[in-house]
Amino acid sequence: MAEVAIKNIWVGKQQPLLFILGPCVIESRDHTLFMAEQLQRIMTKLRQIFVFKASYDKANRTSVDSFRGPGLEEGLKILAEVRHKFNIPVLTDIHEVSHAIPAAEVVDVLQIPAFLCRQTDLLIAAGKSGKVVNVKKGQFLAPGDMKHIVRKIESTGNKNILLTDRGTSFGYGGLLSDVRAVPIMQQTGYPVIFDATHSVQIPGGQITGGNRQFIPGMARAMVAAGVDGIFMEVHDNVDQAKSDRATQYPLNELATLITELVRIKDTVKEFYDI
Repeated sequence: MAEVAIKNIWVGKQQPLLFILGPCVIESRDHTLFMAEQLQRIMTKLRQIFVFKASYDKANRTSVDSFRGPGLEEGLKILAEVRHKFNIPVLTDIHEVSHAIPAAEVVDVLQIPAFLCRQTDLLIAAGKSGKVVNVKKGQFLAPGDMKHIVRKIESTGNKNILLTDRGTSFGYGGLLSDVRAVPIMQQTGYPVIFDATHSVQIPGGQITGGNRQFIPGMARAMVAAGVDGIFMEVHDNVDQAKSDRATQYPLNELATLITELVRIKDTVKEFYDI
């Protein structure tokens, strides 16, 4: 399997578990900087590596009245400040081809949302940026079909690719996570991340719901299955979060879960030829 470099962090089978952590959306400059500072403090204490994530625009919210974020220009200013002030890699979503280059000038990883994972022009634009591209597997897509998405990005000459599983649609308003998705997606030759928070969503309705209590168990299972990293949206006050409040993980519980996941990784790594 190829190893992918994010700034000074290497992701892959022979590397420590990667964590991608941060709030769902940029709620404000102050809150974003606060979250980055707190996450850095926690992860430094645990001696673990992480990439900070936050979205400048949640363009796929259920309701037209839902909070989307500050937008491209203001959002990228905030993410640039996070990256400079805390010297940590940063990830953000892009939803439009025109956003690829300006976002790439600021962040280390461009993320393709699950609903857009087959949009060829968006994948090509992200690939041409030269940045690491993290593609969320669509809820409607079989894990094996991610090979076609990989080929689109590779066609640009960019092989800095991560694939993220975030569950698969099960009927209307339900998601299931299949541990087989990990080795199947790893057959593409690229590291696989598990999105532990979006995978417990209950889509639909005026506001997307979810079952936060299942996040730890799902994350533990996927680490045991050999995943290369864990993606988690984290918030200091989940009940007041402006997006995905039902599935963001509480900041004050994060250290305990990270410690558990690292212990599981250390226990099972010998079984995955690491």
